[in-house]
Amino acid sequence: MTSKLFHLKLSNSPSYKRLSYALFSALAIFILLTFKQYGVSNDEEVQHVYGQLLLKFYSSGFADQSAFTYKNLYLYGGFFDLVAASLEKILPIWVWDIRHLLSATFGFAGIIAVYKITKKLAGERAAFLAALLLTITGAWSGAMFTHTKDVSFGASMVWALYYTTLISDKLDRIPRNLSIKLGIAVGFALGLRIGGAFAVIYLLLLVLIASLIQAQSFKEKLNFYTKAFIGLLPAGIVAFALMALFWPWAMMGADHILIAAKSFSHFEFDMSTITNGQWFSIGNISRFYLFEYLAIRLPEVFLIGLLAGLAACGAELLRINTHFRAYFSGKLPEIALAISLLFPLLFVLYDRPALYNGVRHFTFIIPSLAIFAGIGISNTSQMLLSYPRWKIIFTSICLLLASNTCYLLFNLHPYQYIYYNHFAAKNMQQAEHIWEGDYWASNLIESSKILTNYINAEEARQAKKSDEPYYVAVCAESFQGQVYLDKRFVVTRDWVRADFYISATTMNNDAMLNGKIIGVVERLGAKIAVVKDRRDLVGQDRRPHQAKPD
Repeated sequence: MTSKLFHLKLSNSPSYKRLSYALFSALAIFILLTFKQYGVSNDEEVQHVYGQLLLKFYSSGFADQSAFTYKNLYLYGGFFDLVAASLEKILPIWVWDIRHLLSATFGFAGIIAVYKITKKLAGERAAFLAALLLTITGAWSGAMFTHTKDVSFGASMVWALYYTTLISDKLDRIPRNLSIKLGIAVGFALGLRIGGAFAVIYLLLLVLIASLIQAQSFKEKLNFYTKAFIGLLPAGIVAFALMALFWPWAMMGADHILIAAKSFSHFEFDMSTITNGQWFSIGNISRFYLFEYLAIRLPEVFLIGLLAGLAACGAELLRINTHFRAYFSGKLPEIALAISLLFPLLFVLYDRPALYNGVRHFTFIIPSLAIFAGIGISNTSQMLLSYPRWKIIFTSICLLLASNTCYLLFNLHPYQYIYYNHFAAKNMQQAEHIWEGDYWASNLIESSKILTNYINAEEARQAKKSDEPYYVAVCAESFQGQVYLDKRFVVTRDWVRADFYISATTMNNDAMLNGKIIGVVERLGAKIAVVKDRRDLVGQDRRPHQAKPD
């Protein structure tokens, strides 16, 4: 029995392939049945306007350049938003539903890429497990409807990783078709945000490591680099062209890419985040902020897979009894995966960028983690074949934990993205209070229904309708409330005059305005949002308060 992490003879039984296809079919059906049930997120209005402005830029023959002065959106690529704005003109679907369906399609594609990478590295069983782990991770499958830029970027990055693994052992003779496909994936990533440069860095590091393994003399290394450069040239041309298409601002100044890179690394404004009940300015968070959130946002069975993978890697490295060139000569695809995991995590530790909303800005590393965890669980199961009792115990624990995660996600719907595992707190109610909750204000789709039903019942009792509009304050972007409220309601930024208040409970935002609670959005005992009636308040009671820690 061997302990090699990636080279166990894993089961490639057709049953695992069928299970994977059943998972994909169920996920596709779920997307089609539920994509209209998710609320508009905070950034969607400005992102969609940006897409519309980019569309005007092209339709006007490059004359209308208002996209490049619109807020700070020019610092980002408009791939997703440009596609969504184009679909808006041809599909008979509400624009926000179009965006959510499109975003979920990217999320689905990311799961497919995880399956394909893991299948190449470790066979069908590990591929099914990796795809399943990503599917039951709320930070991916729950976020994929509304985190339009984060999930589309993550999907583009994992497809770039897939093609990187395919060419990893062909770097001195890269097929043109694979190079072009890699360029498309990298171009999509760069067409979303400058962070797509990570995919380029991964590739460069892989080429460097491969040269150390496969070439000895300086002349051999130079020849290797030359062949790799020629092979990757189509990828570079395609990626650059797509980036220019979806992010034209980046091409309009020699320093624009550097400006965007600097903003990505040190983007900061007056905002706080929360970690285990402690509030921090987003520019003063711990270096381990991302690690802490990963530890509580990933399902427990996912964490078991990561630990199993780490243990197997450690055990295997201790058994190395040959020269590193010989040992790693056939492991370049695995090295590509390791780079995609280690580089962004080390970047966070070293650069300490401003972060908030938990793992949102590093959603793109979750697929790589799922691949590693899926392989870890699969190989642990394989290694336990000689110990049937332990195999049964291990399998039972994994099934129990996965089932519990599915139960929690089912009960959180459509707020699966706020899922926390049992390490976050003693229950979901406490977890949503001491960690970031519904930061996207997705609750407004449900909160608005609560308010509408409340007013409908009140007007029915009084047998008359108010001649004046009802002024509503929302702790979110104004449009998020207005898209779900009828003409009787006016979303106002003048919170003092507001008749009603709708707010998520994350970071005590619901306490910023007084009022009688007339409705609560609740899941698993956790208050996600509240709706307050403020019409009886007078004087100082009508004034807003700053959200503060308990």
